Amino acid sequence: MASPTEHASFLPPVLTFLSAAVIGVPVFRLIGQSAVLGYLVAGVLIGPFGFSLIAEPETAASVAEIGVVLLLFIVGLELHLSQLVSMRRDIFGLGTAQLLVCAAALGGAGLLFGLAPAAATVVGIALALSATAVALQLLEERGDLGTPYGGRAFAVLLFQDLSVVAILALMPLLASAGGGGGDGFWFGEAVQSTGKALAAILAVVLVGRYGLNPFFRLLAASGAREVMTAAALLVVLGTALLMQEVGLSMAMGAFLAGILLAESNFRHQLEADIEPFRGMLLGLFFMSVGMSIDGGLVKSLWPILFGATAGAILLKVALVVGLFRLFGSPWLDAVRGAAILAPAGEFAFVLLPVAGGLGLIDANATRFAVALAALTMLIGPVAAKGLDAVLARRPSAAEEQAPDVVESTEARVLLIGFGRFGQILTQVLLAEGISVTVIDKDVEQIRSASRFGFRIYYGDGTRLDVLRAAGIGRVELVCVCIDDPEAALKIVDIVHEEFESVRTYVRAYDRTHAVELMNRDVDFQLRETSESALAFGRATLEALGLSAESAARRTDEVRKRDVARLVLQQAGALPDGSGWMRGLPGELKPEPLTAPQRPARALNAETRDIIGHERREAAHRALETQDARPDA
Repeated sequence: MASPTEHASFLPPVLTFLSAAVIGVPVFRLIGQSAVLGYLVAGVLIGPFGFSLIAEPETAASVAEIGVVLLLFIVGLELHLSQLVSMRRDIFGLGTAQLLVCAAALGGAGLLFGLAPAAATVVGIALALSATAVALQLLEERGDLGTPYGGRAFAVLLFQDLSVVAILALMPLLASAGGGGGDGFWFGEAVQSTGKALAAILAVVLVGRYGLNPFFRLLAASGAREVMTAAALLVVLGTALLMQEVGLSMAMGAFLAGILLAESNFRHQLEADIEPFRGMLLGLFFMSVGMSIDGGLVKSLWPILFGATAGAILLKVALVVGLFRLFGSPWLDAVRGAAILAPAGEFAFVLLPVAGGLGLIDANATRFAVALAALTMLIGPVAAKGLDAVLARRPSAAEEQAPDVVESTEARVLLIGFGRFGQILTQVLLAEGISVTVIDKDVEQIRSASRFGFRIYYGDGTRLDVLRAAGIGRVELVCVCIDDPEAALKIVDIVHEEFESVRTYVRAYDRTHAVELMNRDVDFQLRETSESALAFGRATLEALGLSAESAARRTDEVRKRDVARLVLQQAGALPDGSGWMRGLPGELKPEPLTAPQRPARALNAETRDIIGHERREAAHRALETQDARPDA
């Protein structure tokens, strides 16, 4: 059994990473830079070539890869298969062109600087790949992932992830081409690995299509929230590990898992559960990249390294701008997309060591190329941020940005609670064609709502992370239709504190709940039974012989009196024995809105006892109230 000292030995590196994150990122955000740059610089400072606070940066890097895995899973959750089909031209057309053109240009530059053809090819491919984690983080910070240039950049990144498998498979062939022989062995191995990869993908698709939704429904019915989190991590990491075992990338496996769950009713809950892990581990990944920069090499060759870094970024930007324009992007889109894709990718740290092991590139060239790739990831976000600042100062920036804005497919209303009240409300919205996102944690309600055509997801509406994942920041108003008064008040508090621009329309459980909601300044509240009871009363009057106009007029009078009394009760202006004071809710007892024409009469002995007891209590409360007055 491990001793307390051994357990404690894990704490210093954990505390070091946390301290670096909470210090570095806010500092860089305050000076207007990306959080990615803050993580990278923090990694440089705590790494072996900074203050050497981390003894084994390789261990941190292996754990940090999970951050990229979770990032790709969440990106997959945001997409649908139909969207991927619509992006096929950008994925396979623009993606292929970007990789081939950039690899050829950067590899040609390597040849000019004395690299062997095989080494130049590997370096060109490694630098042509783009940093998925950096690019997606920058797009997320800008809020541009849904724009045309953001979608096009993502298509390129997706093709690059797909191509890594083929690149790794081609490396042995490239090595054997230099040494002769082994072609037959390579071909058989390539066919075998391709078959394994296809079989694994088919298995994941089948399980995801037919097994995951029933699996999550079963877990949701158990009511154990922590089990849902564990299941989400199990699905993501399990799929990633399976893909890695058959030669695909872990990130590709996680992305595939996300795609398969994109249509799931549990999508937003999964996203909310994964998000905290994703954020911290992705930050750890960026710090591990910073720690990988060879400080000694940078110090001795800094003019050449920084010159090569600037040259690689500018060359890549120029080529990608031309390709984006060729595929129909406007100039502004092309430049911003190219800046996002300029840094070298995470797979450079995989391809270059593999190439070194195969003898395609020598040790010194590998060290130089790894440092060059890391520096592009360090400088790329700064360049992208600088570009944003330049474009923001352009007089015509707003006009040029207009074509980037696509019609939002986000819902206008977020409805929490799809019970009997929410179902009737959504009928009205459905009739008007209003787009709605519905959140409910009842599996049966989710199943019954599937026929309405709304986007409805499993989740707990009292959780801030679930509300964020459901897009509450982008809706016009939130309708709280749950029958739990305390939970409804909690949701109102969260919305008012975190999303001031979102209007709150709330179903009140009873009169007391309605007053509490009024005290919280909701935009609209309605007791769940009031209007239905008034409509029932109107129909009753008509059945008793009143004309429809007279019955409607009488009902309106009662409605107005009820609202007036509710306002007075909310202000604490009615000493009606209810014990109600503003801010100190008590029980509001039913009181007649019209003076009774005669006292109540009991028709049997049991009723007389009950009414007599009630009258004695009312008289006692009235006496206490009179005694409490200053002038009594």
